[in-house]
Amino acid sequence: MDTKKEFCDLVAIPETSLSLRFVRAGGPGGQHVNKTSSAVRLFFNTHCLDGAVRKRLQRVPKAKLSKNGTLLVVAREHRSQRQNIDEAYQRLADVLAVARRKPKVRVPTMPTKASQERRLLRKKRHGQKKAHRRVLED
Repeated sequence: MDTKKEFCDLVAIPETSLSLRFVRAGGPGGQHVNKTSSAVRLFFNTHCLDGAVRKRLQRVPKAKLSKNGTLLVVAREHRSQRQNIDEAYQRLADVLAVARRKPKVRVPTMPTKASQERRLLRKKRHGQKKAHRRVLED
């Protein structure tokens, strides 16, 4: 994503619900890491989403959702701030795509009469096989 506006248009969320903060990233990188704030924290206010999507968002494993309804996405893999911004936007889009997907409604089914009879017949044969293995005492 090039800009915040393009991302918001693509994902259909208001621009005002997003904010970025830049922090220093830890880990390897030498002096570069100590001088630049290349890690990105993307905050997304989920109140613009409808209730069902917001509820499903709580169950998404990768979603770090606060009690006040703010989703946090952190990206710090790249040395470049621009690449980390793009990575954060992509992760947010992935999490929102998962949350927007409605779960399939389970249709309860009943086993057929024939399948029940087959199961009972298999159980009876298995029991007879074990009965033939027993040692008969006189």
